[in-house]
Amino acid sequence: MEATSDIAWIEAARAIVEPDQGSQPVLDLINAAEKSICLKMFTFTADDIAEALLAAKARGVDVRIMLNPARSSGSRANDDMKLRLQAGGCTVIWSSPAFAVTHEKSMVIDGRTALIATFNFGVKYFTATRDYGIVTEDATAIAEMERCFEADWNRREFKRPETSALVWSNSGSRTLMCHFIDTARHTLEVQHPKFVDAVVLDRLIQAHERGVRVRVLCGGKHGISTWDILDTFASLRLMKLNGIKIRKQKRLRLHAKLLLADDSTALVGSMNIDRSAFDLRRELGCFVKDPAAIAALGNTFSEDWHEASHYDPPDPLTVELVTEDDHPHDSELVHE
Repeated sequence: MEATSDIAWIEAARAIVEPDQGSQPVLDLINAAEKSICLKMFTFTADDIAEALLAAKARGVDVRIMLNPARSSGSRANDDMKLRLQAGGCTVIWSSPAFAVTHEKSMVIDGRTALIATFNFGVKYFTATRDYGIVTEDATAIAEMERCFEADWNRREFKRPETSALVWSNSGSRTLMCHFIDTARHTLEVQHPKFVDAVVLDRLIQAHERGVRVRVLCGGKHGISTWDILDTFASLRLMKLNGIKIRKQKRLRLHAKLLLADDSTALVGSMNIDRSAFDLRRELGCFVKDPAAIAALGNTFSEDWHEASHYDPPDPLTVELVTEDDHPHDSELVHE
């Protein structure tokens, strides 16, 4: 199947690879701001980034921030940060109640530079989890991000353009992810922690059946909620039964959301492969074609793949009895 007109590409971008680069790339973006910062974030607890935003405000930058009020579980991570940033003069509001959660992780600097990330602003995402970010000055993509920011800020509806390099939930993101999978001709690398959508599962298996080498790096049980564990492990087992190679991320926790096709294009963003991510939440991803960014993403996937161990996904009906103790339990790292 040929790529559809729904997909445009960010042709010029650079990739951030975490935890290799730490928080410095984010700090550099904030420290370069001269006029404005528009930030949407699911979880924000990082002190160094908070101080950079407060310093930007103090030098006259207009800093507006939308924070997600609560996780799906009801637990709250952003209350203290909201008060702290407001006390320093930043304008901070809760994200739009039109969505179950706002899981988007994005920032626009001076209307000319944008960050689209898989990582939250928290220490663990810069030290212990595999994550990615895309930084771009693509004017069309940035203008679209600004329109959505204003719509969410003012509680108005936002519609994705018919053709765009951005992928928004809840605005056709499932279809666009499937279209991206359909573009793969030779190889498809998947680095995702969660598999809770039968339509995407079907597309991945179809890619393998038409001769694409599909490799899946998963995160095992880590961060998978009881609600999602049955579907995730049934999906992993179905892919394995159909001949798709499955490995489990080693050393780092897997929090990234990466699809890489033919070593030439990528889909990077906040949305997990998950029905709620496609249908109920505010999410943002992007289609990337920049050769240097693709090389950085591809090299990282390759290194992670070769470091990873072969994985036999457990029976979903007995997965709760399986112990995976390669990482300590983290009750706050649950994939939305």
